[in-house]
Amino acid sequence: MIKKLFPYLREFKKDAILSPLLIVLEAVCELFLPLLMANIIDDGINGTGGMDSIVRNGVLMFVLSVISMFCGMLAAKHVAYASQGFGRNLRSALFRQVQRFSFSGIDRFSTASLITRITNDVSALQMTVAMSLRILVRAPVQLLSALVVCLILNARLTLVLVVAIPVLVLSAGLLMKVCRRLFKIFQEKIDGLNAAVQENLVSIRVVKAYVRAGHEEEKFAKANGELLTAGLNAAMRIILMMPLMLIILNGASLGVFWFGGNMVVRGTMLTGELYSFYMYIAQVLMSVLMVAMCLLQLTRATACAQRIDEVLEAQPDICDGAVPESELPPAHGKVEFKNVSFRYKAGTGDDVLRNINLTAEPGQLVAIIGATGTGKSTLVNLIPRFYDVSEGSIEVDGLDIREYPIQALRERIGMVLQKNVLFTGTIRENLLWGDKDATEEQMIRAAKDAQAHDFIMSLPDGYDTILEQGGVNVSGGQKQRLCIARAMLRHPSILILDDSTSAVDSTTEAEIRRSFHENLKDTTVIIIAQRISSVRYADKIVILEDDHIAAEGTHEELIATSPIYQEIYASQQEGGLSNG
Repeated sequence: MIKKLFPYLREFKKDAILSPLLIVLEAVCELFLPLLMANIIDDGINGTGGMDSIVRNGVLMFVLSVISMFCGMLAAKHVAYASQGFGRNLRSALFRQVQRFSFSGIDRFSTASLITRITNDVSALQMTVAMSLRILVRAPVQLLSALVVCLILNARLTLVLVVAIPVLVLSAGLLMKVCRRLFKIFQEKIDGLNAAVQENLVSIRVVKAYVRAGHEEEKFAKANGELLTAGLNAAMRIILMMPLMLIILNGASLGVFWFGGNMVVRGTMLTGELYSFYMYIAQVLMSVLMVAMCLLQLTRATACAQRIDEVLEAQPDICDGAVPESELPPAHGKVEFKNVSFRYKAGTGDDVLRNINLTAEPGQLVAIIGATGTGKSTLVNLIPRFYDVSEGSIEVDGLDIREYPIQALRERIGMVLQKNVLFTGTIRENLLWGDKDATEEQMIRAAKDAQAHDFIMSLPDGYDTILEQGGVNVSGGQKQRLCIARAMLRHPSILILDDSTSAVDSTTEAEIRRSFHENLKDTTVIIIAQRISSVRYADKIVILEDDHIAAEGTHEELIATSPIYQEIYASQQEGGLSNG
């Protein structure tokens, strides 16, 4: 699984090659230090070499230590470049893949899970790359070289390792097997915690309005507690295994001193040799332990890699059509629904829309009304292919939308979604999302048409006023007008407004409607609204009931023929009178 992610390290191949070479050189330099120390003890202190031997060996130790230090520093630098660069490339690939997802793709993984995968999971893999380049290179080199030296120094005493190493390896293997499943659960619990935090922060005003902070704290505490439990389940396994490994290490050390001490007493081994032998035995056992810890991190990384691979390998269910842009029909704005049915793949399987036949001619104002949950927003979300139809087809200017390149299709459409979204930045930057090449005059014209110019100019910095995330420092009505201005600046052939004037007063709404009539004469405008006052002047009014079109016509036609429309009209008239 992890091998599939190696291409994201390719850009830093030089660093990935140099760092192991430097680490090997560092380990080789350190390999000779115990031997030199043994010479100091046996020849300089206990032998006949005296100070000359101590100085000579001491200088060599200093030189090797300096070389080892510089190799270690350079290796750490290259490891940092390789691991950090790998993380950057992998995050970029994940983000690009998420941008290709349709709404159903986002629904499949959930926003919180995608955030966890792009951040926490990538960080775990990034750490694994760093550990692999350092520990998984250094430890085997150190283990094998130290083992060879031990065999040369005293083959009999090396037999201590025959017992210690297999027990260490078996313990590490058992730990990895147990923790693999636990690490996967741990990452899933991080998803749950992120979901709780995200939902709370996005909806913090509703939480405060309904005084539900206590309830939200309980939800967070539950998610946080589950994460704690999952983390402790994995940590406790590691904690329980560590004493066993330390007992093995200390037992091996005790065995070396017991048998080696007897050899020193009998005169078959020098004191310095025993010291250096112990240092090499310690290197061997610590190398095994480091490899075990690295493999344990690799186990967690495998769980993270699986989650990341799920995203990278997910095939977008909405792809570009086969017709090249040069052969697309002229943009007039005609929209035709032909026997369209739709159901959410992740839902109950029931049709949300069924047998929809609807035509919006170029330049027409088409209004869609109906009770909550009748599929109004779903209907318009099908036009830019946020979802694909389950049955039937939708044509724009005579061509099935599935034949369009997605970008070319969406460039013909201006859309104000039900949930108005503004981004952190200035008002100017937000408006230019509609057309990044628009002139100042065009931008101001669009703002005036959307009845947003006056309130923008009343702000201290005008069009350079900074909007906070989500546009929380402007009112709901102001936010709607800015979103409408952004869509109008695009000069689309199709303009879709999903309940986008619900927060503005009737006078302002009438002015916006008038600007549509004057400035968007050739644009097909599709409006979703709750108020009949917002749609009564439409060229065509479509009534959705349950999953189908119950009636369509002008206001006058529906008043005369449609009981549903009559009922809606009467209820709103009564509501208006009672409010008055």
